[in-house]
Amino acid sequence: MGTPRPDVVIVGAGVVGAACALALARERLDVLIIDAEFPGGGTTAAAMGHLVVMDDSPAQLALTAYSRARWDELADAMPTDCEYEVRGTLWIAEGEAELAAASEKQAAYARQGVASSVVDEAGLARLEPGLWRGMAGALYVPDDAVLYPPNAARWLVARAVALGADVRDRCVAEAIGPGWVRVRDRSGAASTITAGAVVNAAGVDAPRLTPGLPVIPRKGHLVITDRYPGLCRSQLVELGYLASAHTMTGESVAFNVQPRATGQLLIGSSRELVGRDARVNDAVLRAMLRRAVEFIPALARCEAIRVWTGFRPATPDKLPLIGRWDDVDRLWIAAGHEGLGITTAPGTAALIAADILHRTPPIDPDPFQPGRAMPALRGAYEEH
Repeated sequence: MGTPRPDVVIVGAGVVGAACALALARERLDVLIIDAEFPGGGTTAAAMGHLVVMDDSPAQLALTAYSRARWDELADAMPTDCEYEVRGTLWIAEGEAELAAASEKQAAYARQGVASSVVDEAGLARLEPGLWRGMAGALYVPDDAVLYPPNAARWLVARAVALGADVRDRCVAEAIGPGWVRVRDRSGAASTITAGAVVNAAGVDAPRLTPGLPVIPRKGHLVITDRYPGLCRSQLVELGYLASAHTMTGESVAFNVQPRATGQLLIGSSRELVGRDARVNDAVLRAMLRRAVEFIPALARCEAIRVWTGFRPATPDKLPLIGRWDDVDRLWIAAGHEGLGITTAPGTAALIAADILHRTPPIDPDPFQPGRAMPALRGAYEEH
């Protein structure tokens, strides 16, 4: 079973918890990972797996750029079933106003040292012949990548285990506090684990364990097609995706298509605030697919083989919660990453490890502090 009192218990074996486990195990800490299901399940299993630099805010840009670089460092050691590929991202501009916004985005990336270039309509057609010809152009970010999130999370856990970490799957955390976790194992037996530190990386379940966390589930749909190799080459996202992601009321859809190593295509994206209702919303699904066909007309002839939903753990200000909870000793939070949990897992892990070990963090941690003031939309969150 490992040490009777681990240095750190990590609650949640999705990609964020898995990355935290590896970062701490590398520091020779005794780490115990617990999960109500199994490593790589939950939100991670439903995710698209786009490793993308985003610039909604300087803090988001710093975290995503740092994290993408850490994934790149891990890439050579990944097994093939993680399906890691550098595909690049094309942020597609429908009109001249969006193309101007692409230039602003390029300038922000350049300040962070992230390579990108603006391409015009003709350049976009050369890069992606399957796109509708009416697009004004795009911002091309060549070093963004994709991977298969469940297997990537399981690989991170396996690396942590190889360094001495323990894993308890199908072990439900019923309550947590500073340095303790009350659990119920697969046999139904209850017990309390004490530890030097506890990290709440439970995704959409994080607020159940730490009441007061401003995290709410936002449902999204994904579709995977049969194999159509070559239909698109890069991750394709409309620049309007950012407006869709910011909408915190009602429903929204945006064009987002990812080519997989198998030749299949992942089609997104949608956002809804519907509590924990995981059923497919046919109206939202139809709107999402119509939007995709507007950008890639050939998708209308493609066969979808599976549709599923998942829940993004969202916060009001669009930044994750990373750090010690409300100055409570021995309790840390790593949650609220919404659609960027896969990308930002390594950066989150580095911030958590630096905080626990009292080391200098790799980027400014202050924007991610869990106790920061977030008055906007708090009422809307409490309704759910």
